[in-house]
Amino acid sequence: MKSEKNINSPTFFVGVRGNGIISFGSGQPDLPPPEQIYKILPQYHAFKYGLIQGQENLRTALATHYPKAHADDFVITNGASEALDLTFRALALLVGKGRVLLPRPYYYSYPMLVKLAGLQPVFTDLNTEGRIDIKDFKKKIKGCKAVLINSPSNPTGKVEDIATLKEIEKITNQLDIHLLSDEVYKDLIYERKNYLLRGPKVVTINSFSKTYAMCGLRVGYLYSRDRQLVDRVIDIKGKTSMNTSIISQEMAYAATQVPMRQLESQISVWRERRDLICNGLKKMGLELWKPEGAFYVFPKIQKANQVVNELFYKHKVIVYDGAWFGSPDRIRLSYALDVKDIREGLARIRKYISARPELLK
Repeated sequence: MKSEKNINSPTFFVGVRGNGIISFGSGQPDLPPPEQIYKILPQYHAFKYGLIQGQENLRTALATHYPKAHADDFVITNGASEALDLTFRALALLVGKGRVLLPRPYYYSYPMLVKLAGLQPVFTDLNTEGRIDIKDFKKKIKGCKAVLINSPSNPTGKVEDIATLKEIEKITNQLDIHLLSDEVYKDLIYERKNYLLRGPKVVTINSFSKTYAMCGLRVGYLYSRDRQLVDRVIDIKGKTSMNTSIISQEMAYAATQVPMRQLESQISVWRERRDLICNGLKKMGLELWKPEGAFYVFPKIQKANQVVNELFYKHKVIVYDGAWFGSPDRIRLSYALDVKDIREGLARIRKYISARPELLK
């Protein structure tokens, strides 16, 4: 284990495992990828550069998942993170410098990606139910060049109401601004089917990392009917990372052939884990929003950074500081780990909190 320096970034925990550590930190599914993706390996022999926009077979397969979509509407990227990065940079070139509206709490990389593109992040805070406050949203969106929505949300696990999403569609269309929809958890919703945001300036961001448990293969994509934006993204990618790994893309193509019923069978696993961790945290006295998708829970707690450090150094438990997501009075726990480990981790947290009741005030 590392020396006891203050933990002030999620990057501290990257690659930290073993030695009896229970990690509620990683947003990485522990369930195995579909076995179909491995079957291509013995026969695969293409190792040349690929198309900058992405291999055509994969883009064509993805187009069948979206109404009236075409293969040219997609760009295959190195995970959803590159798709977001390229989109923000393309927007800065197309619409000029300006503000981007982000719901808060947010995924920790969003503000930095916005800033790296030369844009300015501004925030709309969630309501008491952990969803977008549409009144605050309407006030904060004035003068913005773009909006980013993440539903189901990382870190909250909450799913936006369809009525709210439709209102956001309407507002952004009227203002003629881009609406980015990060939907990497769209297939991990417990309460209803995903609602696909649509419009001439909607950019859908997705990935094979969560649905198919293919995180390390780094295959994501963006989908948009905005031809100008797609072309600018391709141009930037051609001058930076060039093509996404073609063997990873071929494995992603194999994943698109997996029947959805095979994937949907995993929802019951995530729901069981959600109920286990939420009930365990509530019994300790922690206040939280019940997740409706993804695999995160975001309970309130006092002195969150101190909690993160003490749980790690004294109890070998990894949790993430809510401050990294814009909410310093919370911690984020991922339940993408085996039930046995969830129970053990909860027992360690219970022992810690029972000796520190002031953290619940």
